Amino acid sequence: MNFLSNLHSVARGARPGYVRQMLHESANLVSLCSKEREPIDISGNRWAIYSVTRIGQTAWMSPPVTAHTVVSAEPPHIPVAEVELAVTQQFGVHGSYMPLVSERDQNFRLRTSSGAEYVVKVASSAEPGRVTDFQLAALRHLETAGTVPVPKVMATLDGRHAGSIENAGQVYRLRLVSYLAGETLASVPLDTDMSRDLGASLARLDLGLDGFSHEGERPVLLWDLQRAGELRDLLDGIDSPAIRGEVLRVIDDFDQRVRPELNTLRKQVIHGDANPENVLVNPVSRRVSGFIDFGDMIRAPLVFDVAIAAAYLRASKADALGLIAPFVAGYHALRPLFHAELALLFDLVRARLATTITLLYWRLDARDDDDLYRQKTLARESDAVDFLAALDDLGRAAFLHRLQRATGA
Repeated sequence: MNFLSNLHSVARGARPGYVRQMLHESANLVSLCSKEREPIDISGNRWAIYSVTRIGQTAWMSPPVTAHTVVSAEPPHIPVAEVELAVTQQFGVHGSYMPLVSERDQNFRLRTSSGAEYVVKVASSAEPGRVTDFQLAALRHLETAGTVPVPKVMATLDGRHAGSIENAGQVYRLRLVSYLAGETLASVPLDTDMSRDLGASLARLDLGLDGFSHEGERPVLLWDLQRAGELRDLLDGIDSPAIRGEVLRVIDDFDQRVRPELNTLRKQVIHGDANPENVLVNPVSRRVSGFIDFGDMIRAPLVFDVAIAAAYLRASKADALGLIAPFVAGYHALRPLFHAELALLFDLVRARLATTITLLYWRLDARDDDDLYRQKTLARESDAVDFLAALDDLGRAAFLHRLQRATGA
């Protein structure tokens, strides 16, 4: 049975139920004390974290924020008419709205009568305010740095960088950014020249973020490779023993080879999700024209950004590194990677693939068949297992040797 068939069989299976999920998450809570989140001692048992978040004069008790709850939270479902009214009143912009598919936020493409285009983002209720502020601050920082095109943050009529919208007793952060022109990298055929340009462009993005810091730069995300070990808790959702075993081996390799080195690696704020859907290209010049979707930004080892992007450059099994090698060479030419970073790339790329596979299986259980993000991810990631197997067939030593030849390192 192939990977896609496995996924469809999971989709037809029974859902695990929310009680087990809540018990599991309660056992994995991490207390992160800050001005926005304080642990509460309940009868001497510190099993729960509640946060009081304030927007304006409104305060409410929010559920525990864990790596699992952030990815499992449903995006907001606010009627478009209410979003349109809030954007018009707070940003002074109005026009036609087209929904955009998103994992956690509710997004729209907004086109005004004059032809100007924007993206409206209603942040997930699971995203703390300081994380939203971090993303906005990073975009403003990159706009000033000018190393790569990114969406421009639009201010409200009273000069704030974000607004708010209330629905069903919940207040959500509301953002408006410019819409970048271009085709997604996922929509064009990749070749070695484009892969090399992607590497150079990602290096320029990371150079633009070098030195940037913010109090919200450590969001709780299961996509964060630093949390790869937490994937073990979700492996029961993979119904194929062979695939589950392969993912487990990747996690074991990460814990044995990468985790001991994490504190030695240079760290900075990274994009964290330079997949082909988040990279724009000029269809004529076939060059990268911008980066979008900064929702997974985080302070992490710099080499993670390279590994995450490389995990989506899935060439044929006959030459598994046909796109990764020129990509890494393009990055290395502008932002040289240390030998220790190159040596870890094999396991880091595999860890990202394992994360993709695990969360895809989990999402098939957790979201309805008609969920648009679920459908999009199923179509896009069906080759992840095959590419992971191709890398394993190649092996760690051959992977490193090929990258050393490509970079001259």
